[in-house]
Amino acid sequence: MINVTKTFLPDQEQYIKYVQGIWDRGYLTNNGPLLQELESQLKDYLKVDYLYFCTNGTIVLQIAIKALGITGEVITTPFSYCATSNAILWENCTPIFVDIDPLTFNINPDLIGASITPATTAILATHVYGNPCDVEKIEAIAKKHNLKVIYDAAHAFGVIYKGRSLLSYGDVSTCSFHATKVFHTIEGGALISNHPELDKEFHLLRAFGHQGDEHYHYAGINGKNSEFHAAMGLCNLPHVKDIIKAREEIFGWYDELLNWDILSAPARADDLEYNYAYYPVVFPNEKVMKDVMEALRLEDIIPRRYFFPSLNTLSFMPKQISCPVSEDIAMRVLSLPLFVGLPKTDVERISRIINDHLPV
Repeated sequence: MINVTKTFLPDQEQYIKYVQGIWDRGYLTNNGPLLQELESQLKDYLKVDYLYFCTNGTIVLQIAIKALGITGEVITTPFSYCATSNAILWENCTPIFVDIDPLTFNINPDLIGASITPATTAILATHVYGNPCDVEKIEAIAKKHNLKVIYDAAHAFGVIYKGRSLLSYGDVSTCSFHATKVFHTIEGGALISNHPELDKEFHLLRAFGHQGDEHYHYAGINGKNSEFHAAMGLCNLPHVKDIIKAREEIFGWYDELLNWDILSAPARADDLEYNYAYYPVVFPNEKVMKDVMEALRLEDIIPRRYFFPSLNTLSFMPKQISCPVSEDIAMRVLSLPLFVGLPKTDVERISRIINDHLPV
């Protein structure tokens, strides 16, 4: 079976050495030495000032919303994984969906202004498939209306935009280090910011909001991660450049083999060093997409409808807002298998099956 992704695993013996050190120290969690070392290495790698390693990519969105004091309405994208909007709801805020750009699939900044109300306090946008949002326009809008900006950068680890880490934009960026990501710690996530005033709040909110047994500052949450997860991150981080290079090669194979007279894909920004996190293709209509999915399934090839459905259509959203571009793309997009070690022969087979089921 060829799944949409396959977790990269480092040298087992290297990981076991880290585990032996954990056993010897008897220090498993609570901001241990491996976690601190991983945070330090990640800050150096990403060239950011403040980074907190946490349990997953959803809890960091919740902590970011809490740390920035966001309330009321949050402008966000309908084309993302449900964790983006769920975090807004979980923090008792209201997601206000703004449709996406038909070329990049990111939130359309030209539509944001019309959705701002006196209740709006923030913009939470996703760098979809690791492709940058229009960060310049979003920053200008945020400054004009005194809004906070959070970027869900779950797909964006290793992406460099205009000479700096994409994770360094906005008031806060959050990242996922789930096992399916370009860089992973099995489960994990991170809060990233260049604002020193958020440093203490991140530290406290991640660890129940208190220091020791006497100083309780906030109603924090348990966002701490373990030494075992940090060890996996320390093993994987040195491989990121090679991982990205391998994924780029597979991208190139798909680019050459697929029928782009009928298929389409999101446009990427200029001045970009990309991480090749996903390989999405958009079909002419949902029927063709489903026919291709079934043909691939019969060959034990499992792509993913990523993202589907458009989040604004979920029944539990407090405000039903039409986003026709997102709804249309979500019905027609598939993310194809992409992972280190995927042979060219499999990419050729996947591409042949897709092309054979496209309309003439």
